[in-house]
Amino acid sequence: MSQEYTVPGEVVETAEIPEPGAVTIVVPTFNESANVRQLLRQITEAVPARLPCEVVFVDDSTDDTPEVIEKAAQDCPFPVTVLHREKPVGGLGGAVVEGLKAATSDWIVVMDGDCQHPPSLVPDLVATGERANAGLVVASRYIKGGSRAGLAGSYRVAVSRGATWLTKALFPRRLHGISDPMSGFFAIRRSAVTAEVLQPLGYKILLELAVRSRPRRVTEVPFVFQDRFAGESKSTAQEGLRFLRHLAGLRAASPVARMIGFGLIGLTGFVPNLLGLWALTAAGMHYVPAEILANQLGVAWNFVLIEHLLFRERRRHRRWWDRAGRFALLANADLVLRIPLIALFVHQLHLGVLSATALALVTTFVLRFAGTEALVYLPRRGREKPGRGSTAQQGEPCEQTS
Repeated sequence: MSQEYTVPGEVVETAEIPEPGAVTIVVPTFNESANVRQLLRQITEAVPARLPCEVVFVDDSTDDTPEVIEKAAQDCPFPVTVLHREKPVGGLGGAVVEGLKAATSDWIVVMDGDCQHPPSLVPDLVATGERANAGLVVASRYIKGGSRAGLAGSYRVAVSRGATWLTKALFPRRLHGISDPMSGFFAIRRSAVTAEVLQPLGYKILLELAVRSRPRRVTEVPFVFQDRFAGESKSTAQEGLRFLRHLAGLRAASPVARMIGFGLIGLTGFVPNLLGLWALTAAGMHYVPAEILANQLGVAWNFVLIEHLLFRERRRHRRWWDRAGRFALLANADLVLRIPLIALFVHQLHLGVLSATALALVTTFVLRFAGTEALVYLPRRGREKPGRGSTAQQGEPCEQTS
């Protein structure tokens, strides 16, 4: 990772930001060369007169955005840093985490580089946080005085509102007091950030911070979401799927939630199982080998969903073929174990067949869940060092969207 420190009139290499400001503004960018001059102009006009600042751009661009920032920074009365990442780990969220680590001020403001977040609100975000003794101040489009006017089209409005409703329904306690968890514009105290616990995926970093770092007190200020200054939104269906994966990973962070998710995914596995059984028996195969083969379809289905929704953060501990083999072994052992358990419950506990079957299903489910966590996804002994943070997926560019 290269880092450049830019001051008016010169660009010099440095290992860290040398002079702290009262606020560090972190701006993740991905091909925003047409916007960054205007953004720095707006920051210059609105922020330094009321609040000393420094600006940190974390850039994943494939265009000339870093060079444009360097030239524009020569006219700025505050320090401007460009961190260009060769590998955009974690997408926009990963870029923000890099910015949080580089910040030297007590307050950090995160905002997009497309001029949809008004820099004139930065001093108000910090002042509100100081007055309320808050750890996190969210610029919200959904409280009195705020507006989502800059969202282009009814489709994006519907997606934004739907995502907001879904996240608040899944995290009612963690997101209490946050009306706009999808906002990309917020201020957070540096002391409230525990960068080591963050595992960003995609662009909704506020959700990640609110759920994992759990700031002690949260407040909000209204803001009007502006029109994009130049270019087009980088919101895509792929980003939407990445957001859903991130949401599932956050919700599955607790063992109880993982067990519930494990059970729900297991229920969906009956669909490919039954379809496979129907197709094989319709083709003339005997039902016993057909059931064995069809069960593998359910196992494969469950494995794919569990990999991406429940244990995404633990996949690095073993190779995929090792995980797949262990998972298939446990899933098929479930069938072998279930029949002796039913017989044991019927003959030893004198249960009825239906009761014995239900109890056997619950027992093997708990054993399979525990076995999956312990034998498939926990790190091998000696492979992980204590306190070492996890690594997000690579190759996901920092994309700005709302």
